[in-house]
Amino acid sequence: MEGPLLDGLYWDSWYNNQKLYDLKNSSRIYYENILLGVPRVRQLKVRNNTCKVYSSFQSLMSECYDKYTSENEDLADFGLKLDSEWKYSTSNTNSPWHWGFVGVYGNGGFIFTLSKSKSETKNKFIDLRLNSWITRGTRVIFIDFSLYNANVNLFCIIRLVAEFPATGGILTSWQLYSVKLLRYVSYYDYFIASCEITFCIFLFVFTTQELKKMKEFKSDYFKSIWNWLELLLLLLCFMAVSFYAYCNMQIFLLLGQLLKSTEKYPDFYFLAYWHIYYNNIIAITIFFAWIKIFKFISFNKTMSQLSSTLSRCMKDIVGFAIMFFIIFFAYAQLGFLVFGSQVDDFSTFQNSIFAQFRIVLGDFNFAGIQQANRILGPIYFITFIFFVFFVLLNMFLAIINDTYSEVKADYSIGRRPDFELGKMLKKSYHNALEKLKLRKSQKNEDKNMGDLAEQPKRENLDENELQRAEQMKKWKESLEKKYYSTETQDNQPVTQQEFRELFLYTVELEKELHYISSKLNQVMRKLSGLQY
Repeated sequence: MEGPLLDGLYWDSWYNNQKLYDLKNSSRIYYENILLGVPRVRQLKVRNNTCKVYSSFQSLMSECYDKYTSENEDLADFGLKLDSEWKYSTSNTNSPWHWGFVGVYGNGGFIFTLSKSKSETKNKFIDLRLNSWITRGTRVIFIDFSLYNANVNLFCIIRLVAEFPATGGILTSWQLYSVKLLRYVSYYDYFIASCEITFCIFLFVFTTQELKKMKEFKSDYFKSIWNWLELLLLLLCFMAVSFYAYCNMQIFLLLGQLLKSTEKYPDFYFLAYWHIYYNNIIAITIFFAWIKIFKFISFNKTMSQLSSTLSRCMKDIVGFAIMFFIIFFAYAQLGFLVFGSQVDDFSTFQNSIFAQFRIVLGDFNFAGIQQANRILGPIYFITFIFFVFFVLLNMFLAIINDTYSEVKADYSIGRRPDFELGKMLKKSYHNALEKLKLRKSQKNEDKNMGDLAEQPKRENLDENELQRAEQMKKWKESLEKKYYSTETQDNQPVTQQEFRELFLYTVELEKELHYISSKLNQVMRKLSGLQY
């Protein structure tokens, strides 16, 4: 910390040794990024004797420091016990805990705030080193500081982390959060603000529409998966608006206080963390909004076939997935136990699962597996490729392909779902013409019609039902002509195409019988209600 860290944090002169900008003695990292306040160094420690030493080794080891947990954390003062860096300080902010490589760390600790002067900070680092500020109980050290670049109006909140695991050594990592805390500066920002207001208005309108649908359809509303998706989108949108309002309120309240004192550490990590959470909510919301497009793609034949294929083979895929993951997890457990201590990709059970997905995609380290175990390594790899890649994945493709063939055959004879978007556009077009008085109302046309062929329409039968009835009539005529003719031989063979037509005809008959049965049940319920 006495060398590269200080040189990187304190930029006080140009390349020709001329004095840099004089802005309240602030550092300009890379000449453009203002160091806000001063950096902070924080460490967390664990107590001695937090782990149990085996009796045979107690004579060789008098100290034992376990891994970091909130129960093992050392809260006692140590060292010189004079300044704040030797005394434990609790956190006075709502910053989240840090998730590191080997542990999850709290917000308190032994804190040392750097100075504005590079020489003073260097002398303080030397003093801490000579008095052993970092001990065997140290488990993590955080170096936090914040920058602001006015050229791009971005704050950069930086955290450098050095973890000291119980096994020895050091693991380094970092977090860089570039966030726009001052949102409304340019004209484009104000345009974005107008879009955000429009979004809130649409959100209110859509919420009102969904509430009306729920009131109209009641329990039937929740039987559609698309309605559940609508509710999920509305929930995510309200969460995004809430996060946005909370973040801006906190920025309004805290930004002035953080920038007011240049001699203290400004904790922007809290604001950056919630801003990242807001971005995550926005990302998930947009993802489900794109998924919602599938609701309106039935106007396209190809996309309708794909959606019908997935919905029809869902049960088969679920059954296949159970069998697939039983074998997949069995190999993952085998890889973890056999190669976990030798190969980093199999160091944990979760890593083994991800490594096997990479093997399926062709990204694998066979040399490392073979080196870890000369016998079980090749056996594991060959059998995994055979059973998972060649057998199970091909079974999955066969399920999809077989279902797609059935759907395509249904479409070839006219059995296709309603074109929802097409019907909606057609209905809107007719309504617009009726309002402009360019077309007579459909109700008036129905009243003036006396042709018996239009009778089914007056009995609440739509065009799809009429088309199905016409299709059934054509099938019946063709089948009677082919199979009930006097010229037909008894031993005449039935081709595969004819069998498919007979099968589909039987399915349609079954649907019509079910439809008639439901109508009769409704009529009987109405009659029974009239009797009482």
